[in-house]
Amino acid sequence: QVQLVESGGGSVQAGGSLRLSCAVSGDTIGAYCMGWFRQAPGKEREGVALIGRTLFTNYADAVAGRFTISKDNSVNALNLQMNSLKPEDSAMYYCAARRAYCAGSHLASARSWDLWGQGTQVTVSS
Repeated sequence: QVQLVESGGGSVQAGGSLRLSCAVSGDTIGAYCMGWFRQAPGKEREGVALIGRTLFTNYADAVAGRFTISKDNSVNALNLQMNSLKPEDSAMYYCAARRAYCAGSHLASARSWDLWGQGTQVTVSS
């Protein structure tokens, strides 16, 4: 059974940085398209970034240039480096995996992802 477990969330002031990680167990991360989503209270879950099996990446406009997605196949982990954080980045952040191919459009559809972690909270204060 494949499991995704996020870590690294916390509270930070605007302009600060956080690094999220997602540990994958039960299968090899290289077999999946991997992504990060976030959901703020009262809002829909939205795509943040994805990385494909060929290391293709795509970012939401709101985070492009500030966030970097990466994966480490040697330790089966997905990462999200978040810099220049803003209060509007505050949300629960979720790791997601998709068994099929990656396309930029998959960031727009949470329904197209197969596996989800439990989430890690990020709070950015002004």
